[in-house]
Amino acid sequence: MITVTGVAKSYGQRVVLQALTHGFKPGATTVLIGPSGCGKSTLLRLLMGLITPDTGSILIDDQVLTAHNAQTLRHRMGYVIQDGGLFPHLTARENILLLATFLKRAALADRLAELAHLVQLSQGDLDRYPSQLSGGQRQRVGLMRALMLDPPVLLLDEPLGALDPITRSQLQAQLKAIFAQLLKTVILVTHDMGEAAYFGAEILLMRAGEVLQTGSLEDLLERPAQPYVRDFIRAQRSPLPPL
Repeated sequence: MITVTGVAKSYGQRVVLQALTHGFKPGATTVLIGPSGCGKSTLLRLLMGLITPDTGSILIDDQVLTAHNAQTLRHRMGYVIQDGGLFPHLTARENILLLATFLKRAALADRLAELAHLVQLSQGDLDRYPSQLSGGQRQRVGLMRALMLDPPVLLLDEPLGALDPITRSQLQAQLKAIFAQLLKTVILVTHDMGEAAYFGAEILLMRAGEVLQTGSLEDLLERPAQPYVRDFIRAQRSPLPPL
């Protein structure tokens, strides 16, 4: 579904993403994990065509992503960011339907009802503004907006990072069920190794714009490619210091 070949990105002297080559498996969930500033979100923005690589190429469904076709290919990808990224002056319904209405898609009411049922959001919530919704509800609205055009690819950038632990756990279970039901190609960014292990059939551990290791959680735990991989996992598993 998505192939990245030799893709690199820098801003001035700062290298954000080193030459990256990777194929993302269709219908599978791939998780990008690593410390802040390691290039995870930059990679998602490159895949969306929101920024252009300095070198390398990106293939979406065997089409090379360019400045000329980026907008068209973008409609084949749903994009979800932390806290939903909703327009505050629009209701949940208006946020969800914004692009579909602009593109003059048909049967919007049926699609909206289908998605509301999928993410377990009530019809009454759709007429509220983002400020009137909880964090979990805003994320559900953001997911509905991303799924509205039924794209084959979903890109999620820290979608659950701002939620309280209970809501986060509930949405994790719900998202995993949705991914399994829809069989879309999913690329999810997180800082949390537990979340990465929960979602990811494949995990890419990144540092300083480079993929250090690719594999399952078992691969990273039992066969770390370098000491940093072991240290990163160990740091996340360490108990809290005593009060």
